[in-house]
Amino acid sequence: MSTLLPIRAHHLSSSPRIIKRSLISTTPAVLFRSRPCFLPSPLGLEAPRLLHRNGVLARAEDKARGGPSSSSSTQPPRTPPNSDKRLQDLEPSSGVCDPLCSVDETSSLDFEVNYQPKTDLLKALAVFAAAATGTVAINHSWVAANQDVAMTLLFGIGYAGIIFEESLAFNKSGVGLLMAVSLWVIRSIGAPSTEIAVSELSHASAEVSEIVFFLLGAMTIVEIVDAHQGFKLVTDNITTRKPRTLLWVVGFVTFFLSSILDNLTSTIVMVSLLRKLVPPSEFRKLLGAVVVIAANAGGAWTPIGDVTTTMLWIHGQISTLQTMKKRVDSEVDGKGQNTASVLASEQMAPRGQLVFAVGIGALVFVPVFKALTGLPPYMGMLLGLGVLWILTDAIHYGESERQQLKVPQALSRIDTQGALFFLGILLSVSSLEAAGILRELANYLDANIPNVELIASAIGLVSAIVDNVPLVAATMGMYDLTSFPQDSEFWQLVAYCAGTGGSMLVIGSAAGVAFMGMEKVDFFWYIRKVSGFAFAGYAAGIAAYLAVHNLHISLPTTLAQVPFLSGS
Repeated sequence: MSTLLPIRAHHLSSSPRIIKRSLISTTPAVLFRSRPCFLPSPLGLEAPRLLHRNGVLARAEDKARGGPSSSSSTQPPRTPPNSDKRLQDLEPSSGVCDPLCSVDETSSLDFEVNYQPKTDLLKALAVFAAAATGTVAINHSWVAANQDVAMTLLFGIGYAGIIFEESLAFNKSGVGLLMAVSLWVIRSIGAPSTEIAVSELSHASAEVSEIVFFLLGAMTIVEIVDAHQGFKLVTDNITTRKPRTLLWVVGFVTFFLSSILDNLTSTIVMVSLLRKLVPPSEFRKLLGAVVVIAANAGGAWTPIGDVTTTMLWIHGQISTLQTMKKRVDSEVDGKGQNTASVLASEQMAPRGQLVFAVGIGALVFVPVFKALTGLPPYMGMLLGLGVLWILTDAIHYGESERQQLKVPQALSRIDTQGALFFLGILLSVSSLEAAGILRELANYLDANIPNVELIASAIGLVSAIVDNVPLVAATMGMYDLTSFPQDSEFWQLVAYCAGTGGSMLVIGSAAGVAFMGMEKVDFFWYIRKVSGFAFAGYAAGIAAYLAVHNLHISLPTTLAQVPFLSGS
């Protein structure tokens, strides 16, 4: 599960309009107009102060651009129509600050009124006290004597902090990093020697870094393509208005788009398209639910479509061809009313088609690179990123106004905190594996649940509630390739169940959370309208896969195996 921060569009009546890019996840950046940050004040924000502040900002921006200053004008500032209403809209009621604002954009009066040094000092002391308590507890002799119990308790506490991230107001990336470091400290204390713990940590870091580098490269490529409006090549070709046809087209396009891009990006692109094609209605919400299910299913179809399949692919549990050939995914049908709408057209950035072709080609080439060279997949991803980097530098050479289309700007917009969350979780799980805790858990499950299909199915059900990344990471630590070889039924089911199980709840996947935020979908609406169909599709997919596997039905993988092409 991931948390998607809402985006609000604020319009300034008297300040220039500045187009900025959002800092959300790995999603296509959503354009919005920025506003100065107004801190709440018990004295209230009156219209004259707002007009004065906006005028100051406007003059500062004119001065930065070298244009005429508005202060030098002899004409008084104009007040646009309905200015009172706009000023009321600008006044913050919740006190939430725009993520891109800074203190120097606010008046000193607002800052002084809201600044509470005693409260901040108490919070800082509480954090330091908690850190000191944790340090003393870790160095206690009981921890060294009971390493497994201590690590299990700490992992449980940290994982609870990740699950209840919103309630505790602590970012899960920070919790994950603290948990990882603490677990490895306990491991170094309880290990036979520090050298053994360091060797285990070095091995774990090498494996985890492959996944992190792969994700960073993929996110940057997707962001560059989106900055050039490359995905409009796909979405602009969907013009049908027939409900049933639109449902199938949206489902198939989302499925195949998600097999190359990440699920979150695919969902944002397709839901944005639906908002242009279909007016607000129950039918549009149902189409959005289809997008969520198709995005999660498509991500499980290829090794590069989802973080969990990427993890399994990089560590050798699954291969590219067998994953795509054996995966069975569910589809959801629905009904709606015919609607007529005009698809709004946005201007594609120059060279968008070229960047789209090179970017998608770089993503698709990664499995080919691994097969040709035998090098880890992240090397192929870095190769594609390097080519796209040089390409964008070349085609935008001398174009100072298009810096936002280059890689350095794209790197500032990708979901870095998400990558750090993966780093913390994977290092935490690797510490449990090094301590032998996951192996003991695997032995317990084998003794009490001998059916591996039930274990894989349970992983999918649990992934609807908790994040599927640590679930898959723990499963990989519990069972090695000697227990289940590459492309075995167990690993294929784990990839399918972990990828699609999150569709059963709207909060079960990043795609669902994005859909919920964009369409204002209620949690219980999703349960009533979608969860039953998603569960039925999930169960049908497992049954279909087991049937195909047990009946030894094989799909042709070469032209020679196709009867009417081979002449047999």
